[in-house]
Amino acid sequence: MPSPSPPLPPISDLFAAAERTAVHLEARDVYAVAPESEEMATWRATGRRSAPDSPYWRDWVGLVRRTVARGVTVRRARIVSEPVSEYVRFEHAGTPANLAAGEDVRWLPRDHAADLALPDADFWLFDERLVRFGYFDGDGHLTGHDVTDDPAVAALCAQAFEAVWSRATPHEKYEI
Repeated sequence: MPSPSPPLPPISDLFAAAERTAVHLEARDVYAVAPESEEMATWRATGRRSAPDSPYWRDWVGLVRRTVARGVTVRRARIVSEPVSEYVRFEHAGTPANLAAGEDVRWLPRDHAADLALPDADFWLFDERLVRFGYFDGDGHLTGHDVTDDPAVAALCAQAFEAVWSRATPHEKYEI
């Protein structure tokens, strides 16, 4: 893999620089969310997540709304094991906030992705030219990021994302 481009820009800068597309591929069944967090506790008690304009979502929703308002298409594809993990149920319950922000979100069961060539890390791909990989430990804690504009890596990620997207189910139709 090519060396990361120092210094690593914040994700908000990458969104601000995007001109056409920002796509995200997630392939983990768990991301670290403190089990005692207020958001998780509320969801466990009620089955509901915070509204898009809540403090929990405000920064992300604002970033995506500003990006979409400039004409950038924002898509997110999630590859998940079935039956889904508790975290994926939590994530699914929060997806209406992503949709309200302007993202298009789809879900693909892992067994429908088995024959696809996929990078072994989650990534954001901006304008099919700049990739921001995210690395996580086994418990879902973020361990780091890399950014590359290597054309071969960007092409691999674009092909992988589109292959997943074409098979995935829109959020409104994906039942957990």
